[in-house]
Amino acid sequence: MTIELSRAPFGLALICATALAAAPASAEMTLTSPDIAPDTTIGADHVFGGFGCTGPNLSPALEWSGAPEGTNSYILTVYDPDAPTGSGFWHWSLFNIPATTTSLPGGIGQTADLPAGAIAARNDYSQNGWGGPCPPEGDAPHRYIFTIYAMPQEALPIDETASGAVVGFFAHVTGLDSASFTATYGR
Repeated sequence: MTIELSRAPFGLALICATALAAAPASAEMTLTSPDIAPDTTIGADHVFGGFGCTGPNLSPALEWSGAPEGTNSYILTVYDPDAPTGSGFWHWSLFNIPATTTSLPGGIGQTADLPAGAIAARNDYSQNGWGGPCPPEGDAPHRYIFTIYAMPQEALPIDETASGAVVGFFAHVTGLDSASFTATYGR
Protein backbone atom coordinates (compact mmCIF):
# COMPACT_ATOMS: atom_id res chain seq x y z
CA MET A 1 0.00 0.00 0.00
CA THR A 2 1.39 3.35 -1.03
CA ILE A 3 0.38 6.63 0.59
CA GLU A 4 0.70 9.64 -1.63
CA LEU A 5 1.02 13.03 0.07
CA SER A 6 0.22 16.25 -1.64
CA ARG A 7 2.54 19.21 -1.21
CA ALA A 8 -0.36 21.69 -1.04
CA PRO A 9 -1.22 21.19 2.67
CA PHE A 10 2.45 21.48 3.64
CA GLY A 11 2.88 24.65 1.60
CA LEU A 12 -0.21 26.17 3.20
CA ALA A 13 1.07 25.22 6.66
CA LEU A 14 4.42 26.85 5.89
CA ILE A 15 2.73 30.07 4.73
CA CYS A 16 0.55 30.18 7.88
CA ALA A 17 3.51 29.51 10.17
CA THR A 18 5.53 32.24 8.46
CA ALA A 19 2.66 34.73 8.80
CA LEU A 20 2.25 33.91 12.50
CA ALA A 21 5.97 34.28 13.12
CA ALA A 22 5.95 37.70 11.46
CA ALA A 23 2.90 38.95 13.41
CA PRO A 24 3.73 41.40 16.21
CA ALA A 25 3.82 39.78 19.64
CA SER A 26 1.30 40.89 22.23
CA ALA A 27 2.60 43.00 25.10
CA GLU A 28 4.19 41.00 27.87
CA MET A 29 3.24 41.93 31.40
CA THR A 30 6.16 43.30 33.42
CA LEU A 31 6.79 44.29 37.05
CA THR A 32 9.77 46.42 38.05
CA SER A 33 10.98 48.47 40.99
CA PRO A 34 13.29 51.49 40.98
CA ASP A 35 14.17 50.48 44.57
CA ILE A 36 14.94 46.76 44.09
CA ALA A 37 16.52 45.23 41.00
CA PRO A 38 15.68 41.58 40.28
CA ASP A 39 18.09 39.04 41.77
CA THR A 40 19.66 41.57 44.15
CA THR A 41 19.55 42.09 47.92
CA ILE A 42 16.64 44.07 49.35
CA GLY A 43 17.88 47.29 50.99
CA ALA A 44 17.68 48.10 54.70
CA ASP A 45 14.91 50.71 54.12
CA HIS A 46 12.46 47.91 53.38
CA VAL A 47 13.26 45.66 56.37
CA PHE A 48 10.56 45.00 58.96
CA GLY A 49 10.62 46.82 62.30
CA GLY A 50 9.94 43.97 64.73
CA PHE A 51 10.56 40.22 65.20
CA GLY A 52 14.16 41.16 66.05
CA CYS A 53 14.61 43.44 63.02
CA THR A 54 14.97 47.22 63.30
CA GLY A 55 14.20 48.45 59.79
CA PRO A 56 11.87 51.34 58.91
CA ASN A 57 9.52 48.91 57.09
CA LEU A 58 9.03 51.04 53.96
CA SER A 59 7.43 49.33 50.98
CA PRO A 60 9.37 49.63 47.71
CA ALA A 61 8.12 51.60 44.72
CA LEU A 62 6.67 49.29 42.07
CA GLU A 63 5.66 49.78 38.42
CA TRP A 64 3.89 47.44 36.01
CA SER A 65 2.74 47.39 32.40
CA GLY A 66 1.46 45.12 29.65
CA ALA A 67 -1.77 43.97 31.30
CA PRO A 68 -4.04 42.03 28.95
CA GLU A 69 -7.37 43.22 27.63
CA GLY A 70 -10.12 42.54 30.15
CA THR A 71 -8.07 43.61 33.17
CA ASN A 72 -10.40 45.26 35.70
CA SER A 73 -8.14 45.27 38.76
CA TYR A 74 -4.82 44.01 40.09
CA ILE A 75 -3.53 41.90 42.94
CA LEU A 76 -0.02 42.47 44.28
CA THR A 77 1.71 39.92 46.50
CA VAL A 78 5.11 39.58 48.14
CA TYR A 79 5.85 36.06 49.32
CA ASP A 80 8.83 34.35 51.00
CA PRO A 81 8.85 30.64 50.08
CA ASP A 82 11.91 30.04 52.30
CA ALA A 83 10.37 31.01 55.65
CA PRO A 84 10.62 28.14 58.16
CA THR A 85 6.86 27.80 58.55
CA GLY A 86 6.07 24.88 56.27
CA SER A 87 3.92 27.21 54.19
CA GLY A 88 6.09 30.24 53.40
CA PHE A 89 5.37 33.79 54.58
CA TRP A 90 3.10 36.46 53.05
CA HIS A 91 4.68 39.91 53.42
CA TRP A 92 2.17 41.92 51.39
CA SER A 93 -1.13 41.20 49.67
CA LEU A 94 -3.04 44.02 48.03
CA PHE A 95 -6.20 43.42 46.05
CA ASN A 96 -8.84 45.46 44.22
CA ILE A 97 -6.09 47.77 42.95
CA PRO A 98 -7.89 49.81 40.25
CA ALA A 99 -7.09 48.88 36.64
CA THR A 100 -6.04 52.50 36.03
CA THR A 101 -3.23 52.15 38.58
CA THR A 102 0.11 51.04 37.11
CA SER A 103 2.49 51.97 39.91
CA LEU A 104 2.78 52.37 43.66
CA PRO A 105 5.20 54.87 45.19
CA GLY A 106 7.65 53.76 47.84
CA GLY A 107 6.42 53.91 51.42
CA ILE A 108 2.77 53.28 50.47
CA GLY A 109 2.63 50.03 52.39
CA GLN A 110 0.12 51.15 54.99
CA THR A 111 -3.58 51.02 54.27
CA ALA A 112 -4.33 54.77 54.50
CA ASP A 113 -1.98 55.49 51.60
CA LEU A 114 -3.34 52.99 49.07
CA PRO A 115 -5.14 53.92 45.83
CA ALA A 116 -8.90 54.39 46.28
CA GLY A 117 -10.62 51.00 46.44
CA ALA A 118 -7.45 48.98 47.04
CA ILE A 119 -7.44 46.76 50.11
CA ALA A 120 -4.48 45.38 52.07
CA ALA A 121 -5.01 41.85 53.37
CA ARG A 122 -3.41 40.63 56.58
CA ASN A 123 0.24 39.72 56.21
CA ASP A 124 1.81 36.92 58.23
CA TYR A 125 2.92 39.42 60.88
CA SER A 126 -0.87 39.72 61.55
CA GLN A 127 -0.93 43.28 60.22
CA ASN A 128 -2.63 44.87 57.24
CA GLY A 129 -0.12 46.36 54.84
CA TRP A 130 3.55 45.92 54.00
CA GLY A 131 5.64 43.79 56.31
CA GLY A 132 9.24 43.85 55.16
CA PRO A 133 11.71 40.99 55.25
CA CYS A 134 13.00 39.73 58.60
CA PRO A 135 14.23 36.16 58.23
CA PRO A 136 15.72 34.31 61.20
CA GLU A 137 19.32 35.21 61.97
CA GLY A 138 21.76 32.74 60.48
CA ASP A 139 19.40 31.47 57.77
CA ALA A 140 20.65 31.53 54.20
CA PRO A 141 19.21 34.58 52.40
CA HIS A 142 15.51 34.15 51.74
CA ARG A 143 13.84 34.76 48.38
CA TYR A 144 11.08 37.38 48.17
CA ILE A 145 8.81 36.98 45.16
CA PHE A 146 7.04 40.18 44.08
CA THR A 147 4.09 39.42 41.76
CA ILE A 148 1.43 41.55 40.08
CA TYR A 149 -1.69 39.76 38.76
CA ALA A 150 -4.11 41.18 36.19
CA MET A 151 -7.63 40.31 37.33
CA PRO A 152 -10.93 40.18 35.41
CA GLN A 153 -12.96 41.27 38.47
CA GLU A 154 -13.21 44.86 39.66
CA ALA A 155 -13.50 43.59 43.23
CA LEU A 156 -12.88 40.28 44.96
CA PRO A 157 -15.54 38.92 47.35
CA ILE A 158 -13.21 39.21 50.37
CA ASP A 159 -12.21 41.94 52.81
CA GLU A 160 -9.18 43.14 54.78
CA THR A 161 -9.36 40.14 57.12
CA ALA A 162 -8.36 37.80 54.26
CA SER A 163 -5.00 36.05 54.50
CA GLY A 164 -2.32 36.20 51.84
CA ALA A 165 -3.12 32.58 51.01
CA VAL A 166 -6.76 33.45 50.23
CA VAL A 167 -5.70 36.41 48.07
CA GLY A 168 -3.17 34.15 46.35
CA PHE A 169 -5.92 31.60 45.68
CA PHE A 170 -7.99 34.17 43.78
CA ALA A 171 -4.90 35.38 41.92
CA HIS A 172 -4.00 31.90 40.71
CA VAL A 173 -7.53 30.68 39.96
CA THR A 174 -8.95 33.71 38.14
CA GLY A 175 -5.95 35.86 37.17
CA LEU A 176 -5.55 36.72 33.48
CA ASP A 177 -1.76 37.18 33.52
CA SER A 178 1.04 37.97 35.94
CA ALA A 179 4.59 39.25 36.18
CA SER A 180 7.15 38.66 38.92
CA PHE A 181 10.65 39.36 40.08
CA THR A 182 12.61 37.90 42.96
CA ALA A 183 15.03 39.59 45.36
CA THR A 184 16.76 38.25 48.48
CA TYR A 185 17.46 39.25 52.06
CA GLY A 186 19.32 37.58 54.90
CA ARG A 187 20.76 38.49 58.29
